[in-house]
Amino acid sequence: MNATLKLNLGCGNKRLPGFVNVDKFGDPELQWDLEIFPWPWKDNSVSEVCLTHVLEHLGATTDSYLGIIKELYRICQPNALLQIVVPHPRHDDFINDPTHVRAITPANLALFSKHWNRIWMENGASNTPLGVYLDVDLEIINVINALDEPWASKHQNRQISDAELMQASMQFNNVIKEMKIEVRIKK
Repeated sequence: MNATLKLNLGCGNKRLPGFVNVDKFGDPELQWDLEIFPWPWKDNSVSEVCLTHVLEHLGATTDSYLGIIKELYRICQPNALLQIVVPHPRHDDFINDPTHVRAITPANLALFSKHWNRIWMENGASNTPLGVYLDVDLEIINVINALDEPWASKHQNRQISDAELMQASMQFNNVIKEMKIEVRIKK
C-alpha cells in the first residue's frame, strides 16, 4: 500500500505538487470522469484527497452522488483526510453557475457519519442515516467559512458577533462566500 498517494480530484488547471492531479478535461496527470465507477485506485490506497470547487459540479442524480461518496470511502485509508472546498449554497457564486448541480454543506456531509446516524436513529429523528445504509463513515473535523464583504469587515472589526453572523447567513445570501470542510475517513 502506498501511504503517500494523494489525489487532487477535479484539478482543472490548479495542479498540486505531491498529488496525482485528476480531471475529466484538459491535460491532467490522469484524465478520469469522477462519475464513472469504479475509480482506478485500489481499496485503502489514498491518504489525502483535495476536492476544490468540484463536488458541487458532480452527482446531479442521487445514485451518482452516493456513488462518489462510496468511492471516496473505498479508496481512502483509515484516517485519510478529505479537504473539500465549495461555494456556500446561498452565495451568488453557487446560485449563478449552471454547472452547479448539488449544494454541499457540513449538514449534508454529516448524513454519512455513523456516529450521528446512530444518535438520530436512537432519537427517532428524520435525518437519513446514509452512513449506516451505505456502510461509510465520515467525520467532519473542521469547517472554515470564508466571509464575503461587507460581512468579513464587520466581523473582523467586531461590529457583528459570531451568533449574529450565523443568523445573517441563514437569512441572507452572500454572507458566506465559500466553505472549507475537512473530513476524516473512519474505518
